[in-house]
Amino acid sequence: MSIRFDGTNLLDRMVGAHGISPRDIAEGEPAAVAALGRFHARVEAGDYGFPHLPFDDATVKEIRRYADSVRGGFDTVCVVGIGGSALGAWALDCALRGPHPVQPAFTVKNPRLVILDNVDPSFVLGALDSMNPKKTLVVVIAKSGATAETVAAFLIVREWLEKALGRKASGRIVAVTSENRGDLKPLAVREGYTTFHLPENVGGRFSVLSAVGLVPAALAGFDIRKICRGAAAMTSVCWKPERAVNPALDAAIHHWLVWTLRGKNIQVAFPYANRLWGLAFWFRQLWAESLGKKHDRAGNVVHVGQTPVAALGTTDQHSQVQLYMEGPNDKVYSFWTVKKFAKPGRIPKGKVGFESMDYLPGQTLERLLDAERRATAAALTEASRPNCVYEVDKLDEEHVGGLLQLFEFQTAILGELLDIDAFDQEGVELGKKFTFALMGRKGQQEHVERFQAYERRRSG
Repeated sequence: MSIRFDGTNLLDRMVGAHGISPRDIAEGEPAAVAALGRFHARVEAGDYGFPHLPFDDATVKEIRRYADSVRGGFDTVCVVGIGGSALGAWALDCALRGPHPVQPAFTVKNPRLVILDNVDPSFVLGALDSMNPKKTLVVVIAKSGATAETVAAFLIVREWLEKALGRKASGRIVAVTSENRGDLKPLAVREGYTTFHLPENVGGRFSVLSAVGLVPAALAGFDIRKICRGAAAMTSVCWKPERAVNPALDAAIHHWLVWTLRGKNIQVAFPYANRLWGLAFWFRQLWAESLGKKHDRAGNVVHVGQTPVAALGTTDQHSQVQLYMEGPNDKVYSFWTVKKFAKPGRIPKGKVGFESMDYLPGQTLERLLDAERRATAAALTEASRPNCVYEVDKLDEEHVGGLLQLFEFQTAILGELLDIDAFDQEGVELGKKFTFALMGRKGQQEHVERFQAYERRRSG
């Protein structure tokens, strides 16, 4: 497995005053190594658990055993979840099978993945119309067991299954949730759902290598042992304090410096591979929820954060790069590239007699895509726009597992460098509580009153 980070175009010799210097890096490296050490201590203390997930062989075996026992009985896996309970499964599916419109035909040997990650009624009900309940296996995922969107969608999906299957419906439902809190677990026990647990020290956005991501992946037919093998190999590398051999540490230092020293408050994740598009959306949540914080660890108000944006190469060269080249120079660009595609996409050799077309025959789409990426990087660099590259050799289970783990480690190290808790999400909670209040959940009187006060202010 080979995954590389290249920060050359973040340097001042490439982008002038908007870049960082070798001296900046040398002076920042001790702080980054110390940040890695603090994170390691917190992992060993049991505070954070995602680095241990790829080594949980017992869970992998349990998931594989279940997937093998039900394989052939369904052509659709319907995941009901939101945020970290859905984006990881989509990232894996998109990376390993491709974007949904161009995936192979769905059969019991190649079941499709339908992810209900929103409560738009036209989306949820349309999804049900597209599936056969007698050939669908449902995976409901909620760490808290009480996420309003997930519970609401699941209640609709459960009724849909029960109408078609009666008492057999419970055999077509898998619950992934906390073992000792929330109401999804006791519901699963009462109804006889197959259940897998998410460790308490693993937050949703860091949970892709737990049962949250691995159950849907195994049911879709992916080799989750290889996914974890790649992530385990990356984990071993990411604990090393040497920047030259640790791509997560190297990337964290570069991003921290260009963000804090040069004011690049927006990061554009720019995959040049449609198969990495789902991972870009997974990364967007990881970066935003982990690094966008009001308080530092001492309780000081800091309002820190770098806004992540997803762009797709080459598609968004034609929709966003005008802004990136000539708009505010407040961004850093992270190109994600694949060194070798499974099929290069050869362009036919026959010429058509027009100069604007006849330079392409005999070449490949793979070469064109890479030329577009390198050309965009060069153009941004000439415009003094700092950019960097993550290169993965190929997109298979091991490399995808390694890439996911690299980004999680990079995020954790940056959290320590910023002196924030990258693993809480207090900013999300108030909106959840207001939703509970609006929907009539008991025990929310305080938030009913706060929301009513908000409505009074709106009315003047």
